[in-house]
Amino acid sequence: MEKQEFSLAQHEITVKNIIRNPAPGRFYEDAVKYDPGSVITDTGALVVRSGKRTGRSPADKRVVKTEGMDDIWWGKVNIPLDEHTYKINHRRAVDYLNTRERLYVVDGFAGWDPKYRLKVRIIAERPYHGLFMHNMLIRPDREELANFGEPDFVVFNAGKFPANTFTAGMTSDASVDVNFKTNTMAILGTEYAGEMKKGIFSVMNYLMPKKDVLSMHCSANEGDDKDVALFFGLSGTGKTTLSADSSRKLIGDDEHCWSSDGVFNIEGGCYAKAIGLTEEQEPEIYSAIRYGTVLENVVLDPDTRVVDYDDVSITQNTRASYPIEYIPNAKIPCEAGHPNNIIFLTYDAFGVLPPVSRLTPEQAMYHFISGYTAKVAGTEVGVDEPEATFSACFGAAFLVWPPSRYAEMLADKMRKHGSKAWLVNTGLTGGPYGTGKRMDLKSTRAIIDAIHQGKLDSVDTVVDEVFGVKIPKSCPGVSPEILIPRKTWSNQGAYDAQARKLGSLFIKNFEKYKEESSIEIVNAGPKIEVKETA
Repeated sequence: MEKQEFSLAQHEITVKNIIRNPAPGRFYEDAVKYDPGSVITDTGALVVRSGKRTGRSPADKRVVKTEGMDDIWWGKVNIPLDEHTYKINHRRAVDYLNTRERLYVVDGFAGWDPKYRLKVRIIAERPYHGLFMHNMLIRPDREELANFGEPDFVVFNAGKFPANTFTAGMTSDASVDVNFKTNTMAILGTEYAGEMKKGIFSVMNYLMPKKDVLSMHCSANEGDDKDVALFFGLSGTGKTTLSADSSRKLIGDDEHCWSSDGVFNIEGGCYAKAIGLTEEQEPEIYSAIRYGTVLENVVLDPDTRVVDYDDVSITQNTRASYPIEYIPNAKIPCEAGHPNNIIFLTYDAFGVLPPVSRLTPEQAMYHFISGYTAKVAGTEVGVDEPEATFSACFGAAFLVWPPSRYAEMLADKMRKHGSKAWLVNTGLTGGPYGTGKRMDLKSTRAIIDAIHQGKLDSVDTVVDEVFGVKIPKSCPGVSPEILIPRKTWSNQGAYDAQARKLGSLFIKNFEKYKEESSIEIVNAGPKIEVKETA
């Protein structure tokens, strides 16, 4: 409900027309009226455009460096910004927002566990941004909203207004700045809504470890026997798809915390990739795209309003944002016990990792710290095809503490609660990128089902010669021919060379973590014969 008396004066914003936590219908009405390119699909979802940036801009992310913040993992992920420059960008955002006829405020929570949840306020000019965060934050009920009080963290989204490229430290006309001293975030020059979502995740990644709570870039679900599984992996590896399982309850698709009581979702919604979406392959996600859902940068028929999910003429990073309760088997509240299985998902562009392998505790830490996967086309600006990469903790872009801090917490919780670890390759088989084919979703789902049901705990295994992981020789519902990756290549000598190549990349990447890792974890990495060539 619109409340004209609501004021943002405490944030130095004097706009009178403040629309706070309206129903989705109001966002719809205003988007169609004021937001060019906004249309409604045949299923009732709202299609929007995110402007020239259709993915995150990690090179433009900044963290304000203030006295006493030596615990931050400073570097390419957390690029330091001085307080004075932040004041310039913050003032630029506030001044721009003060020129708008109307603003949208979304007050909500990050974190389902009341003991740890954060009160978040979003201030934005676009209805699209308001509805997006209405979906992604945990929505307060009427009483909670009435008693919301002052937020713990405020996002000033002035994404339509560019950063001044002559301002010190700016690398483009976009800037996404987080300030832990003032508990604020200023967004300039990018209208991609994912910056708000991941900005709040970064905030939780900083605050939660201070409370001995592990924040994680993972999805989670729960079986009928209360068995909990976590799925780690970067965008495009299958976190959302594989956690949306009709036979299990969804806890969340992307961001979670693990406390002494168990696992809880950070978010109130899901943010699924829409490229190639079909009802047959992903029925839960497909049916969630209805009234209240935001569809970013998709193409639809102007007459029938039917979306063509295969059309990537705008971007390959098409997305759907919807409340988590749109998934029929979502668990509300989004909380559960301690994980039984931890699954590391990787998109292996080299085509050498097995579809599934069991990890020792030391191997689990090695692969968690390594975070091998591939950037998927369109997820970030400038990425046009899969590119092999290493992302610490399967989410380095969102870490604030050094990776070892999160890895140590994960290891401690796994030991304490007896969690098993698995590496699942949802990437290529039979060859590298260009010749290999992607693992079919049916086989991957069968592998995940077998893990949930404990059917891989005692099957015969073979040890991979390079990576040392135990590969099951059989798995219900999966052809045994694809389980041993070497056998899927027509040229097994080429496979051996490719495996050694990938293994050497793992070893090279882990050099920067050796000093802070135990000898057992270091030795859990690949074993290759290093042959120097002239």
